[in-house]
Amino acid sequence: MSGDGAAAGDDRATDDGAAVVAAVEAVAERIEAERDHLTQLDSAIGDADHGGNMARGWAEAADAARDLDDPDAETVAKTVGKTLMSEVGGASGPLFGGSLVFAAAELDEGITPETAVAFAETYLEKVEDRGDARVGDQTMVDALTPAVHTFKKSIEVDDLPPIEALAKAVDAAERGVAFTVPIRARKGRASYLGWRSVGHQDPGATSALFILEELLAVAADRLGVDVPETDAASPTIPDEDADEAAGDSPEADSEDG
Repeated sequence: MSGDGAAAGDDRATDDGAAVVAAVEAVAERIEAERDHLTQLDSAIGDADHGGNMARGWAEAADAARDLDDPDAETVAKTVGKTLMSEVGGASGPLFGGSLVFAAAELDEGITPETAVAFAETYLEKVEDRGDARVGDQTMVDALTPAVHTFKKSIEVDDLPPIEALAKAVDAAERGVAFTVPIRARKGRASYLGWRSVGHQDPGATSALFILEELLAVAADRLGVDVPETDAASPTIPDEDADEAAGDSPEADSEDG
């Protein structure tokens, strides 16, 4: 690699690291602003400590990120994850922080559409494994799963710009949070309530949504664009029947050949 190429790579790594630091700071501010709301949600089905734990943990994470010297994206993400693990009490520390430590490795080549998808998939996988939770258990997985699936499809299938893909992911997460209200909790402290958990919004899913909303806002700000107005509906849903009718199927190509 030439000297100019190395310098450009270093600048990109620094820019990516600065972007992650900015995102962490924004998340910390948002979680602090939503502290009481998260506490109220948790008081209905948990032990009322989610708001305080998350606010304290993200504040410490933002401080730790700011103290790093010209870090790359992977270093910031890993530092934040470790800080959350040590500062956020209960199950949220390992879920939000421990999963982030693992997913951070996907950013070793910086932030690109490909690494962002890999990061999101790894993060979701680790959250599922650590919490032993799946969609329908009334947990943060209910928000993360549609968000990650929507983001991946928007990038890899629909070929959308990353900022629009992220906007769709946020909308999907919002729908996922709403989905937690009418279902029965099957994991976590809320599961002890049985059917009494029905009608309550999951605080972990809500926190995940707030984090995604701040990631989107920071990404739009750094790109100098407005947050796209979009929803999770796909603009390019494959229609195999229509393709076949138009003669675009592999079988039709073979017959024409």
